Amino acid sequence: MSNIVIIPTYRESENIEALVRAISSLTIPFDILIVDDNSPDNTAGIVKDLQGTFKNLHLIERSGKLGLGTAYIAGFKWALQKQYDFIFEMDADFSHDPDDLVRLYNPCRNGDADVAIGSRYISGVNVINWPLSRVLLSYFASIYVRIITGMKIMDTTAGFKCYKREVIENIRPAHIRAVGYAFQIEMKFTAWKLGYKIVEVPIIFTDRKLGSSKMSGGVFGEALWGVLRMKYRSWFIKYRRNGNGK
Repeated sequence: MSNIVIIPTYRESENIEALVRAISSLTIPFDILIVDDNSPDNTAGIVKDLQGTFKNLHLIERSGKLGLGTAYIAGFKWALQKQYDFIFEMDADFSHDPDDLVRLYNPCRNGDADVAIGSRYISGVNVINWPLSRVLLSYFASIYVRIITGMKIMDTTAGFKCYKREVIENIRPAHIRAVGYAFQIEMKFTAWKLGYKIVEVPIIFTDRKLGSSKMSGGVFGEALWGVLRMKYRSWFIKYRRNGNGK
């Protein structure tokens, strides 16, 4: 079975080599797809240099900073064309522990899950080095999403996930409307509406040590209103697996 980890990057030159080495050293093989949005710090150039050593490393270069959601959509399209069995999402800044890729892989491989989420909130609040205000904002954002959508997922905004290929094929990511971090919510919501089994795997989330955060107040504003729009649109969508999708 083949695995691909999709990692969007923008200004991650301080982290990318160490991350590639960490993923490549795992006992289970993972291919890596970097989707770089024309980083001004030569992130893509570092990846190209590493490709001489790491044959599991692939790169998509985009013309500018086009948004997290569209980066993942580009990555999903590439991964589906290459027929990967399991498709992962991961941040580039080591807030997601590379060792946890195996823990997300196992329930999907074993048939216990169609989607495995690296969850900060399924076993308490497992976040390190975030200010309390940001922890509370993230935690209560997940409560808000659960209330609006009806999903039972504790960490609705999580960006560390494993999907079976079939799930991505049926979600049809090009139809996802959200561009920023609300993209993560809409992907989970669509998988849930399609009836896929979603499990949360407890992880410890550690804020980045190198580079700068891309988080802003606008991110949560988009999620706030985006969830309402998403829920409204869902009333007019017939969610079907296989065939015509939605």
